[in-house]
Amino acid sequence: EVQLVESGGGSVQAGGSLRLSCAASGFTFDDGTTMAWLRQAPGKEREGVSCISRADGSTTYADFVKGRFTISADNAKNMVYLQMNSLKPEDTAVYYCALGYTCGMGPSDNRGQGTQVTVSS
Repeated sequence: EVQLVESGGGSVQAGGSLRLSCAASGFTFDDGTTMAWLRQAPGKEREGVSCISRADGSTTYADFVKGRFTISADNAKNMVYLQMNSLKPEDTAVYYCALGYTCGMGPSDNRGQGTQVTVSS
């Protein structure tokens, strides 16, 4: 059974930083695997934030986080991280870790339970 456990969420003032972590288990990793972070704000659809390729570490970012967020992974530990700097109130959302082959966007990708990030102005 695939398990994804997110941690590191919390409340912070605008301009602050948080680091999210996700521990993955029960998955057979290969070079096609992607790990990603998604988010969903109240009343809004879930959206992709960032993605990293297990094979070569290449990364992608949504435009609204470029220059502020950094995704990284520790393949030996099956961990993925999201360093979030210069947080804005509009970053408030539940953040989900995703594991699979489609940066979390396909129905077959696995997703965690989420961790709440709240940014106050």
